[in-house]
Amino acid sequence: MPKQTFFHLSKDKQDNLLQAAKNEFSRVPLHEASIANIIKAAGIPRGSFYQYFEDKEDLFYYLLSQLSQKNHERFISIMKEKDGDIFETFIHSFQFMIKDNRNTEHKNFFKNAFLNMNFKIENTLANNLFEQNQKNQYFDLINIINRNNLNIQNEEELHQVLRIIMAVTFHNLVQVFVKDLSNEEALKNYTKQIELLKKGLHKYDSI
Repeated sequence: MPKQTFFHLSKDKQDNLLQAAKNEFSRVPLHEASIANIIKAAGIPRGSFYQYFEDKEDLFYYLLSQLSQKNHERFISIMKEKDGDIFETFIHSFQFMIKDNRNTEHKNFFKNAFLNMNFKIENTLANNLFEQNQKNQYFDLINIINRNNLNIQNEEELHQVLRIIMAVTFHNLVQVFVKDLSNEEALKNYTKQIELLKKGLHKYDSI
């Protein structure tokens, strides 16, 4: 998280630094990114940078969390539009994400993030919903899920279902960049996998 001095900056100065960081993290992955390039583009001294952030990782994960928060808010909005249908919400959200990730401003940033995925990046992109400090957002989410058509017994099973669908979602987002899939092909693959989860995989003998 940024230091308090960052939040004392004007919004324009905050946005300028974040945009400079996003440009650098779009150019190369986090481990190759240069603080020198970021402060040059932002027009600030190196000393000022360390008054705002601990290091480039701190800045990267803050930027990622900001983008993730916007995705979460959009997800909640879609969930409400879909009357709590979890499968339709994930499919619609995935469709929006792959289109958004093709946008020149976002494409390389997310490409570098997804192709260099680790637990912390995935957790941040998932908005840390399962972390203790995000419990309120988690409860906001599960309270609007329509459970009437879900074959689940309790909240723990719903929790695991969300984890499974998120894992499938991240895998498919990575594949978009690894295989350079078209939006149509990516959505087709993802929809097929979500429909399989929705249908279930075990076939029971009819009596």
